[in-house]
Amino acid sequence: MKRVLITGANSYIGVSFATYMQNFADEVCVETVDMIDGAWREKDFSAYDCVYHVAGIAHSDNGKISEEKKKLYYAVNTDLTIETAKKAKADGVKQFIFMSSAIVYGKSAKIGKTKMITADTPVAPENCYSDSKVQAEIGLRELEDENFKLVILRPPMIYGKGSKGNYPTLSKFGKKLPFFPYVKNQRSMLYIENLLEFVRLMIVNEESGTFFPQNAEYGNTSEIVKKIGAAHGRKVRLVKGFGWAVKFMSLFTGLINKAFGSFTYDLAMSEYKQDYRLKTLDESIEATEQ
Repeated sequence: MKRVLITGANSYIGVSFATYMQNFADEVCVETVDMIDGAWREKDFSAYDCVYHVAGIAHSDNGKISEEKKKLYYAVNTDLTIETAKKAKADGVKQFIFMSSAIVYGKSAKIGKTKMITADTPVAPENCYSDSKVQAEIGLRELEDENFKLVILRPPMIYGKGSKGNYPTLSKFGKKLPFFPYVKNQRSMLYIENLLEFVRLMIVNEESGTFFPQNAEYGNTSEIVKKIGAAHGRKVRLVKGFGWAVKFMSLFTGLINKAFGSFTYDLAMSEYKQDYRLKTLDESIEATEQ
């Protein structure tokens, strides 16, 4: 029986993982600790085999941000992460799993361009959020040794029922619009249950290293909207010839490239010795839209 402590109460991934692991109660025991009030510093971590660190500030800014917000990114995503890992190691925890992000490789390609991340692609943070993740990874690697295994996860866009980010916006389009512009792009994506199964395997197999979990197939933004509509019994017609308009709009807001630009991991980077992809893209959209 593995005992796992999730650091970060009420987070989407943390709550989802705790719920998912109820299906494996004879294999893994999960508890959660709140990181907001500082009381976690008095908690004894020695009873746990693994700390799954999901606490952090998500990237929700577009354009210029304040110096105060920049400091908060580093204080939470970097400093708090490293402090938590140091405590875990000092208390005898054997494994630490950190939720980094694909954003450490920078932003999506502009509309009409491609961006494929391979095993040889260096990190290239383009803002304080992505750099705060990179700095956390650097600090964590300094703590790693034969008695303290480190797992760094760099997932692409995570989606599922209750998720935040781009997917809920696409869901609204799919449920309301009869037409949607067709834009040719490719996105690496990760359905929440596929992620949760991957994390479970990291724990039971006592893994260490940097991993890039993603779905078995890439997504296309326009096709996803169409699939969402179909999941609700609606037909969304994809209209070609409006790529120029979407590209023009991208000159005024980074949200357009974030939604319609291309960003993919080489699929070979995401293979694992055991299958963690519980659902295909189509199946995951059906499950999310139920």
